[in-house]
Amino acid sequence: MKAIDCLVNVHFGESEKQPSWMLKVRDDYFKGPKSMFEPVDLAELLDEMDEQGVQKAILMDSLAKPSVTARKFVEAKPERFALAIGGVNLLRPMPSLKELGAIVNDLPVAYAAVGPSFWGDGQYPPSDAVYYPLYTKCAELELPLCINTGLPGPPIPGEVQNPIHLDRICVRFPELKLCMIHGADPWWDIAIRLLIKYTNLRLMTSAWSPKRLPDSLLHYMRTRGPNKVIFASDWPVLKMRRVVPEALALDLPGEVLENYLYNNAAEFFFGQEREQ
Repeated sequence: MKAIDCLVNVHFGESEKQPSWMLKVRDDYFKGPKSMFEPVDLAELLDEMDEQGVQKAILMDSLAKPSVTARKFVEAKPERFALAIGGVNLLRPMPSLKELGAIVNDLPVAYAAVGPSFWGDGQYPPSDAVYYPLYTKCAELELPLCINTGLPGPPIPGEVQNPIHLDRICVRFPELKLCMIHGADPWWDIAIRLLIKYTNLRLMTSAWSPKRLPDSLLHYMRTRGPNKVIFASDWPVLKMRRVVPEALALDLPGEVLENYLYNNAAEFFFGQEREQ
């Protein structure tokens, strides 16, 4: 069964030294190997993708610190990779948004991204007007926007990532294609209610082992939300070799599993018609 991995990090190895909170996440939260922050070899990544049936991967990039590796991989294999662009300066938005528009015109960009807990000392929930220029630009570009939801792994403020903050945004920006990423723990029920409520909203399970997904989400996928939940690994935090087999083992009907692994992302991020 084929898949699209909608959140892959190839930029970790570009930094000689990781911030202490990143090391803490690796060592204490995910208990990951030391190799998590090593440079990525294109051939090895493609081998893992081919082994697991991953047709395409979306690579994290940033306006604030562009990833040489991500852009090199996209240039080498545009049929296999696209970019996710973060790093918009929301306190001085206009230069960043002009740059975002230029990158969308020049490179294959699947979505923009922002993590409310990871900038501004976690002071600004997504309902704050400081985000409105970004929402407007993404709606104008017809570019999906992914927003971190759920308590973050690092020891930083997390309340701003409660998905309830997206309620007002979905009302005010119905044209905006919006996706919650990194799950929504411990607010899964709020996220599911929002998914039921709003046609323009999705949820991505990046950074979540599929076997750890809550029963309430799997029930929603089997019933009212077969088109709303999107697969991703957060590689190399979680390897495709781990999460794809775990996803295939979920108690989901075949059509729902195909949607989760491939069709929902193909439609939402790449505008492809749903396969029958």
